Formats: sequence, C-alpha cells, structure tokens
Amino acid sequence: MQEFLIVGGGIFGVSTAYHLALRVSDPSRITLLDRFPAPSVLAASTDINKIIRADYSNPLYMTLGLEAIDAWKNLPFFKEAGVYHQTGWVSMNEKHNDTPHRIRKNYHDNNMNNAITEMTEQDVRIGWNGFLRHADCRPFSSYYFNPLAGWANAGDALAVLTQEAIKLGVNYQIGEASHILLGDDGVNGLETRDGRVFHADKVLLATGAWTSQLMSSLEDEMSLDEDDRVERQISAAGVCVAHFNLSEPEGKAYSDLPVIVYGGQGEIIPPTKAGILKFTFSTSFKNTIRTPYGHAISAPADDQSASPPKLQEDAISKIKHRLPQILENDRKPDYYRICWDSISPSQHPLITRHPDDRVPNLYLAVGGSFHCYKFLPTIGKYVTNVLLGISNGNEKDQAWGWKDVHETRGVHESLRPTKEWRDFI
Repeated sequence: MQEFLIVGGGIFGVSTAYHLALRVSDPSRITLLDRFPAPSVLAASTDINKIIRADYSNPLYMTLGLEAIDAWKNLPFFKEAGVYHQTGWVSMNEKHNDTPHRIRKNYHDNNMNNAITEMTEQDVRIGWNGFLRHADCRPFSSYYFNPLAGWANAGDALAVLTQEAIKLGVNYQIGEASHILLGDDGVNGLETRDGRVFHADKVLLATGAWTSQLMSSLEDEMSLDEDDRVERQISAAGVCVAHFNLSEPEGKAYSDLPVIVYGGQGEIIPPTKAGILKFTFSTSFKNTIRTPYGHAISAPADDQSASPPKLQEDAISKIKHRLPQILENDRKPDYYRICWDSISPSQHPLITRHPDDRVPNLYLAVGGSFHCYKFLPTIGKYVTNVLLGISNGNEKDQAWGWKDVHETRGVHESLRPTKEWRDFI
C-alpha cells in the first residue's frame, strides 16, 4: 500500500490531502507536512479574505470557477463555518482591453446570458450608498455587476478543510522541509530542518513560492540544466496588500459593498466581520537570489509584514484613485502584508509529475499565480488524479503539464512581475 507525502499546507496541499483521503483505502498513509499548524501562516492562501469568482476570459477557468462556487455554497462544513460571502462584484473594464468581451462570450457560451448586469459609470457612482462617487473612472470604458461572485474568509476556510482532511485520517505533521532525498529508484522522501525523515512512495510538492529553494539542492544533485529546473516553470513573486481597521459605524456602512475590481489594477474586498477593509494591487515583483551553486532563482523575502516605504507609497497612490475618502485627514492603512505566491509565465498552475525519469515519483502542484485560491474546495481532485495516474482530460493535462514553450497570453496577465523587491527597498 502506497505512502503519500504532501509538502505544503496551502490550497493545493490541503485540497489534495482532503480529496486523496476520500479515494484511498487507508487515509492514514497520507502525511501533510507544513512548517506551521493549520492554517499555515506563510502560505499565500492564509489571508483574511480572497475573491471567489468565475469571470475568466479563459473558458477552462470559468468552468472551474463555477464548479468551485457551487462547492463553496454547498459543502456542509463551509456552510456551517460561514466562510463564503456571495456579495457579487463590480468589474470596471479598462479601455482597449478585450478581456470583458471574452468573459461575456464565455458566459454566453455557457448559456448564462443573465449572469452579468451591464452598468454605466453613473450607476457605479450612485450605487452602494454612493461610496464610489469619487472614484477615478477615467481608465475605464465599461462596467458590469455579477452577483455570482463574492469572497471567502481565506485562512479560516483553509483551516476548516485541513480539519476535514484530518478527520478522514490524514496525518498532519509540523516541520520545515530542508532536503529532498534521492535514491536509486527516485525520491525516497524528505528531511526536515530538525533532522526528521519522512519516507513516501509518492511525494507531492505543494510548496508555492518556496518551490525553487527546496528543489535547488535536488536539481544540483541531478546536474539539471537551467532550462530543466523548476524556476523555468514557476517563480516566486510578491504583491503588497493594504488593510484598514474600520470603526464600527464604518464597518456597517461599508458592509454592503460588493467586491470592486479595477480592471487589471487591483481590487477592494468588503470588510470582514472584524471590520478590516482590504485593498489589493497589481504591482508585483521578484526577489532574485543566487543559490550556493550560482543559479538565479526568486525566493520570498523573510518578513511578510515588512512593506518598504516605496511600496507603501505605491499602494496609497492607488487607493487615492479608488476610494479617496478612506484617506481623509491623512489616514493611512493600518497594516500591510507582502503575499508571496509562485507564478508561471502563462499563469496556469503546474500540476504534474516531474518529467525526469530519475524521479518518477515526484509530483508538483504549484503556480497559483495569485488567482487559484478560489479553487480550494475542488482543485485537489484534479491533483489526486495526477497522483493516481489518471488523466484530467487533454485540455487540463496540457494546461497544467510541464511546458517547453510558454503561452504568450496569460490567464492573469496583470500580475506578471516586472520589478525586483530591491527596487522598493
């Protein structure tokens, strides 16, 4: 009977642990390893909230988004925990951008012509108690509202699904992965910083932005060329998010807001129950370092709460165009977070077996590319198929496989990093 080791307690790792446990005869032979108790505090998945939507210009992800929304609404443990909030979203569509047209076409092709309500700029300004009346709408040419979208309590939902996996028998272990163990027949397992060894027949790396760091020593041991290393497939990237702690009256006033999407520039997510209003931005960056053998990789900075002044200035300048009244009386965000994820050139995740025949039992589920959180309830069933040698169909297998040539047009293009972390320090 096979032993499975899943490294990483973010959405890919947790969702896979849950779905794999539903399908194997002995879930106790599944180990989920992370540096922290659930929910893993450094994972991109662990946040106060994330957007849940199906509005994609790529039909594959619209289908997956609709499937995920159904799960968010109907899985009993998510319903009981109250982690999903269907507020709808307003999409503000930039001039000369055909993405909204392609999204509308995908809804039409899915016989969902009524999913989207077209809006005018005036509709946007006077709706929701006029909170958007001072927004800078000059970059936008069209607007729509989609009631299907919403947001989820991100860290809470991750913790809920982790506990469901544990209830099924999954063995959750705390430890920091340090070295992948290579034997004559492939990967034998993994060693942690404190010297423990976890053996497994199949090892899945769901290690997100830390994947290149963990893989580097194994790739050196295998003498892999630059083009064959995982850094060519996915790379660590960061974005800054800003938070305001609202007063009780403010929280009540803002609670009726939908998610607001400023084209490819970022979003406003409605306040949580605790009254935290969150802004996201599209300014992304890498943190390029050199490995001991001289290979250039991007790796997360050590402190996710340290936002340098230049990055804070960038955030505030964008908030001024979106919700300027929140900055009245020289108000500033109460805190920031640097969210690190792994991003692929096409923003397709990498869900596949490693292509090198020397490691036939090494698998990867990485490359969330800042848009895959919404698939938490469902993505694990597709990763499980890969682990069990079952095809997900040609479209998914091709999109999520190891690539020789990257697509020129991405799923979530605005977040492709063009800057370096050091540019802001």
